[in-house]
Amino acid sequence: MSIAPSEWLNEETLLYTRLERLYAALNRREYVSPDPLQFLYGYPEPADREVAGLVSSSLAFGNVKQILRSVGAVLDRMPQPARFLRDSTQARLAETFDGFRHRFVTGDDLAGMLFGVKEAVEAYGSLERCFASKVLPGQDTVIPALSAFVDALRGEGGPNYLLPDPARGSACKRLHLYLRWMVREDDVDPGGWTSVSPAQLVVPLDTHMHRIARALGLTARASGDIRTAMEVTAAFRALAPADPVRYDFALTRLGIRNDTNACDFFPDCGL
Repeated sequence: MSIAPSEWLNEETLLYTRLERLYAALNRREYVSPDPLQFLYGYPEPADREVAGLVSSSLAFGNVKQILRSVGAVLDRMPQPARFLRDSTQARLAETFDGFRHRFVTGDDLAGMLFGVKEAVEAYGSLERCFASKVLPGQDTVIPALSAFVDALRGEGGPNYLLPDPARGSACKRLHLYLRWMVREDDVDPGGWTSVSPAQLVVPLDTHMHRIARALGLTARASGDIRTAMEVTAAFRALAPADPVRYDFALTRLGIRNDTNACDFFPDCGL
């Protein structure tokens, strides 16, 4: 750990205490904006929320203002997302999102992903059931199921940047973010999926979370890949076995919002 030895008898206990204090202070809905998660609160029905959540998380890269504009533009075109997909053909999806662009993602890319979602829902009844069917007994994390889930959503469409495959070594931050939103339920994460255990979740690792994890001594790895995500998750699991991504939202507020101060919670870790 990067915590001065003179300040603790048990570094794990100290880190747990500090993280719990951080969670109590910042894991509140008032700290969500600006974050694409805010769109999910407008969907009380899990069937709509799981579709809106996949759209919101898949576009969660780039400038946050651009992310919010893009997610809003997509969701505005598909009121009642579950019904919209159920009633849409592949041609209608292509027409609906013609001209859409989020950085290098085109309307065709988005329509292709959504058509895969439509087919998965038709085959399994919901995205939750689709994902849960991929979770096999004895799996400690969602990683194997996530690869199979991505394959199911891609269908015959082949690779799609919006749906990265964790089997290729990517940390898959956006997909793990989606699972956090859908599986966990607290003041911030709205939940909706009850057939997947929070204990199996993996930290959504991006450059910001990677920097925080290194500063806290949770990993020394320089690469922000799936191995690092698993190492960081294992460190959190030692503190919160039933909910290893419990601290993800609160930690990522540090440095994102100008009304939070990392030194208030971790005065000696260099954040």
